[in-house]
Amino acid sequence: MKFIKVGLVIASLLSPVLLYSASGGQSKDPKQQQKTEQEKKPEEEQSLKLGTSLVTVPFNVTNKQNRYINDLTKNDIEVFEDNKPQEVFSFERQTDLPITIAMLIDISLSQQYTLRDEILAGEQFFRRVLRPDKDTAAVVTFENDAELLQGLTSSLEKLQRALESVRISAAGARVGTVTGTPPINDSGAGSTAMYDAIYAVSSDLLRREAGRRVIILVTDGDDTSSRTKMKEAIERAWRSEIICYAIGIGDPYHFHIASGVLKKICDDTGGRAFFPRNREDQDVAYAKIDEDLRSQYILAYQPANDAKDGSFRTIQLRIKNQKDLTVRHRRGYFAQKES
Repeated sequence: MKFIKVGLVIASLLSPVLLYSASGGQSKDPKQQQKTEQEKKPEEEQSLKLGTSLVTVPFNVTNKQNRYINDLTKNDIEVFEDNKPQEVFSFERQTDLPITIAMLIDISLSQQYTLRDEILAGEQFFRRVLRPDKDTAAVVTFENDAELLQGLTSSLEKLQRALESVRISAAGARVGTVTGTPPINDSGAGSTAMYDAIYAVSSDLLRREAGRRVIILVTDGDDTSSRTKMKEAIERAWRSEIICYAIGIGDPYHFHIASGVLKKICDDTGGRAFFPRNREDQDVAYAKIDEDLRSQYILAYQPANDAKDGSFRTIQLRIKNQKDLTVRHRRGYFAQKES
């Protein structure tokens, strides 16, 4: 399978790490000071080992009226891994983490009557969400293959130019990869490799970025040519801790809108799928995504199961004594594997 090849911007991953700090003054006796430092090493090594095994879970909570609940405390949350209770290590409401967004735009023929409105709504979304020198975004189009139109940038001008350059693929045309390699599918325009695009962006473009990593799918969700399975695309997003949102849109008179597929991808990764009928609905959907990203909690726990077996572990978050609240979070993660 050929995926897009993109230059990675190496950034430090945001992972809560437990660090112990020394207290009190330093001993004037060099031998005593050396002994004290040696005694600290096992504790520090243990702390670092503990920190690196923490699992972080971004999530948000809404009530029946779809209003955000922003006043929860650590004592309100229960976390389970594979249905077994876990101890919460840290908990906070986090609104200032960097956000890295990849907007994936379907350019198959099913988008030909809606693309202009999608571009205008996307421009408005970037203007609303991106904070200078903190957040970054990229624009990727996909049909048979994914093409990187604009790499990660904080420049609204560059993102706008990229969006304005998006065009529906002409009948019989092929969309090449950013490396110039031929497409993997010979079916021509109209075929859609959405799962391949999700997998590629999760693996190459977003995997090492700091803060919250987000994919926004602008598509009808009808995948016709991917070699990657939907399950594999979701698992790749899990491994890279990516939240997926979808703007499910297309030509409803000639093409099928796969709402179930888009809901599955988004629900499993902690996001949401929207199905706007017009430009105004699109603006509302993007505003809700923006609010989701600004109304998140970040929870961390150290798994009771410390086996480094590479297995998939399910995550469940519950609000104590509040059954009418909806909690959105990724469905699980893959444990570290012994090297």
